[in-house]
Amino acid sequence: MELLAPKVPAARAGHQKNALKTPKTPKTSADSRKTNLPPPQKKQPIQTSQTKKHPFLYLCYNKTMIERYSREEMKKIWDLKSKFDYYLKVEIAVCEAYAQSGRIPEKDVEEIKKRANFTLERIDEIEREVRHDVIAFLTCVNESLGEDLARHMHIGMTSSDVIDTAFALQIQDSGKIIKEDLDKTINSLKDLARRHKNTICIGRSHGIHAEVMTFGAKICNWVDIIERQRENFEHVLEQIRVGQISGPVGTYSNISPAIEEITCKNLGLKPARVSTQVIARDYHAYFMQSLALIASVIEQFAIEIRHLQRTEVLEVEEGFAKGQKGSSAMPHKKNPVLSENLCGLARVVRCNSLAALENIPLWHERDISHSSTERIIFPDSLTLVDFMLNRFNGVVENLVVHEKNMLKNTDKFGGIVFSQKVLLELVDSGLTREDAYKIVQRNALAAFENDGDFRANLLNDEDVTKRLSKDKIDKIFDKSEFLKNIDEIYKRVL
Repeated sequence: MELLAPKVPAARAGHQKNALKTPKTPKTSADSRKTNLPPPQKKQPIQTSQTKKHPFLYLCYNKTMIERYSREEMKKIWDLKSKFDYYLKVEIAVCEAYAQSGRIPEKDVEEIKKRANFTLERIDEIEREVRHDVIAFLTCVNESLGEDLARHMHIGMTSSDVIDTAFALQIQDSGKIIKEDLDKTINSLKDLARRHKNTICIGRSHGIHAEVMTFGAKICNWVDIIERQRENFEHVLEQIRVGQISGPVGTYSNISPAIEEITCKNLGLKPARVSTQVIARDYHAYFMQSLALIASVIEQFAIEIRHLQRTEVLEVEEGFAKGQKGSSAMPHKKNPVLSENLCGLARVVRCNSLAALENIPLWHERDISHSSTERIIFPDSLTLVDFMLNRFNGVVENLVVHEKNMLKNTDKFGGIVFSQKVLLELVDSGLTREDAYKIVQRNALAAFENDGDFRANLLNDEDVTKRLSKDKIDKIFDKSEFLKNIDEIYKRVL
């Protein structure tokens, strides 16, 4: 497909007046320098049916996340047509505000609502000439309205009034989806925690066996974490629920603050307290940090699942569907591929949050250095977090829990994880903590290093048996003693 090169502004291209077509015959690098065009590429970027129809818009407006990680509802909010739908919604809301204030006849506004429309093809055509997507959009819409109604459009506004306010609406609609995803995930985790309240497993610190706990108590921690992210996200979504209709450099020079107030109210937004032709980008950075936190805690949970699925541990496994295969070479393999996928995607969302921080310092009252970044990071991060939450929810719902292996792992090396309880009993018997520690450590390490039995070692150690009876030692190794306060944890979370 032959692409038309966009027009180059005179100030930046030696006063060229005409757009240049990409030649059918490849030019030399010298020819390319003369025409200000890059050397022809042998391969064109992969394009969808939409971008094939709109080649210029393809070049200047980024697509959303790749299909593999996109869910339809979120993807629709960020596609090209939706962007202009949101623009039109803002423009009409401003007209309605002017009608409420008496400047525009209400009948004209009703007619604008009926007649205002656009096509991506026509916007594409106009933008090839004007090199400005908002002007191209307005020109296209005004053509559908005719001169009598077009005069009511965009009165006293600047492009960012449309862009940032429409952007806020996209974020709010996307946020509703993320909140639903979070709620669904929280409910799945709570169900898992309830089922395994008394499922005994080993707790680990530094990756090493520590003490006995329950798998349900582990999941309660996940519930607490993800509920906190739900609260954080709801707060930041409210923080960023702001729009602006303030004109050039935000001074309302040709538009009343009352119009902004009415417009934002009708759109379900709050006016920004101050806007400098754009809404300050710390709002957006804060929002992106919240997405990064959600992605990071999903990774935290996914890493735990990956560790617990290791062959030598095998306490949980991701669901493995009939006909699924784990390796092209090794038929025995069942890999935690979904959790690994989530860990990888979390890295992308975190990196995007750093780009949002870089967008905070703009020149003076505005520039558009943030724009190119946001066209990528917002649709991509929201699409990814939507996908991640749904994928993780599926992992939780289909998680295979090997309770026998969990119990077996608590008994490794004759129950060395009971060492603290032995230590405390010896201290209570009259030994100093230092002396008791040496005795317990001696017996525990002997079991650990020689594939031995900690409990048997204790029963054969006179320094222990002269202070603790066999019945006392048997009681120490009762796992239920570790679980006596599990109910209290559950009361706090479920």
